[in-house]
Amino acid sequence: MEFAQRLQPLQSNVFADMDRAKALARAAGKNVIDLSLGSSDLPTAAHITDAIAHSLSDSSTHGYLLFNGTKSFREAAAIWYEQKFGISVNPETEVLPLIGSQEGTAHLPLAVLNPGDFALLLDPGYPSHAGGVYLAGGQIYPMPLLAENQFLPVFDDIPQAVLAQSKMMVLSYPHNPTTAIAPLAFFDKAVAFCREHRLVLVHDFPYVDLVFDDSGLEAAQTEENRKLMAPSIFEADRDKSVAIEFFTLSKSYNMGGFRVGYAIGNPEIIQALRQVKAAVDFNQYEGILNGAITALTGPQDTVKTSVETFRKRRDTFVCALQNIGWEVPIPPATMYVWAKLPEPWAIDSVKFCTQLVESTGVAASPGAGFGKSGEGYVRFALVESPEILAEAVRRIAEFQS
Repeated sequence: MEFAQRLQPLQSNVFADMDRAKALARAAGKNVIDLSLGSSDLPTAAHITDAIAHSLSDSSTHGYLLFNGTKSFREAAAIWYEQKFGISVNPETEVLPLIGSQEGTAHLPLAVLNPGDFALLLDPGYPSHAGGVYLAGGQIYPMPLLAENQFLPVFDDIPQAVLAQSKMMVLSYPHNPTTAIAPLAFFDKAVAFCREHRLVLVHDFPYVDLVFDDSGLEAAQTEENRKLMAPSIFEADRDKSVAIEFFTLSKSYNMGGFRVGYAIGNPEIIQALRQVKAAVDFNQYEGILNGAITALTGPQDTVKTSVETFRKRRDTFVCALQNIGWEVPIPPATMYVWAKLPEPWAIDSVKFCTQLVESTGVAASPGAGFGKSGEGYVRFALVESPEILAEAVRRIAEFQS
């Protein structure tokens, strides 16, 4: 049986590869500590699940849900955004509900790229960003992220011949996997660059709230302190001239399994993505969106609690790794640790992660799985308690000894 050529670049996926390695380790009797997948182990808050549960008995929520039926959710998303960033959003033309933000980043290339067009992607970067480009028949130009550049791309390094064929640029800060935060001055440059070269600027923003307070990053949202927060792309593109930004409730509200996301952005880009979405699906069950509305409009204490939980886990894990000789900077954001591999593993992160889970049951994600520039690194997800994270490092120490 012969399948479409567009599937060829999708043969390998970092999460699928590690899933197979974990299955083999479990089959061999290993007690697996899974730090390979960024799926929060924290519970969804009760007031959110209560809203979903209450909807189940309302038969009016049981049918298909089209765009106009999502008005309350779109309004809640617009209000949440305006309260956080001080920028107004039109819920009718500038907000689109999504079945997780990954739906948006994967489908947008279908609305923007013609076959052969380039998309400028971060390297390393989140795998679905590349997958959507491949499915649209586009080409990828990887923008290397290096520690000496604070894991920010250098726009001047992009060849003019590539720019002439480019239609979109994808950014994502706080960044998965490197945990870097981009300052607003960088976004100002990105917006100017995309305007100059007529590019759609995509900002994937799942870790908007998972920023730690080490440098006052959770300080009051005054004009003086705003630069210390993880900025939104629309603080640089206030008239929404070139950009679209993707949000999810998976990280801030521990709702990964409910698959709730949304896009905010330029009305024309939103409309184009809406056309693709209409050809593929409708929306989630209305009861799930009722829970999402409750999340966005209700108490935000659980968000702060989650951030503090991940901060404590980060401190435990990074300290333990440093104590066994790893050079690991303290992540300023996200739920990950991006660690440079010690010798002799620095040239083969896939081999390290495969042998690590096989020998110890500790599963991590190889940096090479996120792109060529990720080689030499490994990503750990902080999705276990401090005690289990400490046990994981103990096993790593035994493995490398």
